[in-house]
Amino acid sequence: MEDLGKAENIKFDFGGGMLASTLHAHRVLQYLQNNKEQGLQLEVLKSLYTQYFEQRAHPSSTETLKKACVAAGMKQDEAEKLVENGDEGLRETKAAIQEQAGNGVDSVPYVMFEGRKRDFTLIGAKSVAEYEKVLGQVAKECA
Repeated sequence: MEDLGKAENIKFDFGGGMLASTLHAHRVLQYLQNNKEQGLQLEVLKSLYTQYFEQRAHPSSTETLKKACVAAGMKQDEAEKLVENGDEGLRETKAAIQEQAGNGVDSVPYVMFEGRKRDFTLIGAKSVAEYEKVLGQVAKECA
């Protein structure tokens, strides 16, 4: 993964990193996707990735989540309200996780492409070339 990151100017830092629940990060992201303007969720996600993968921040701490929301353009008070209300969207997030677990998804990224003849699935960190190959196959089938 470090080699893939270098190609994209991402400085992964796995030394001493932590494994932790990302439930509340997913809760915040899902809430933003469903309730805020398009693009905000992506900006929050980018900030979370930078904090977690490059700066060793806890992926679901209130500090990390608030910092990500503010970095994405949310007002401080709005970010605090969303992050600190741990119940906002929690039931929906847990339901979505359960649904995907029932579909066999147990890791991220997990990307499915629906082709005309068959589906294609990419699991884990993949290069741009691997995505291009799958998308090319899907395009051929749909032509």
